[in-house]
Amino acid sequence: MPRGDKSSYTDKQKRQAQHIEQSYEQRGVSEDEAEARAWATVNKMSGGGKKSGSGRGQPENHAPARKGGRIGGAASAARSFAERSAAARKGAQTRARNAAQRESNR
Repeated sequence: MPRGDKSSYTDKQKRQAQHIEQSYEQRGVSEDEAEARAWATVNKMSGGGKKSGSGRGQPENHAPARKGGRIGGAASAARSFAERSAAARKGAQTRARNAAQRESNR
């Protein structure tokens, strides 16, 4: 079987990869990179294609699908309340300034 052949994957695994890929693309990842990450996640969860052979009934590990959400926010949580608050104020000022600039350009 040539590399990249998806014939040994179930329909469910293909759907999972498609949804994961769409999610990455919405977050600005290129199409090729999104596809690679999606299939890597599906492989990590299921152990690869499940259509034939032994091990088809093995349980799935859903930890890789949750991994990104758990990791995110660690840098923010490490900062003090005052630092986070200052960053929020600065961001609000920037958004207001940009909105005003867009209005003046119309």
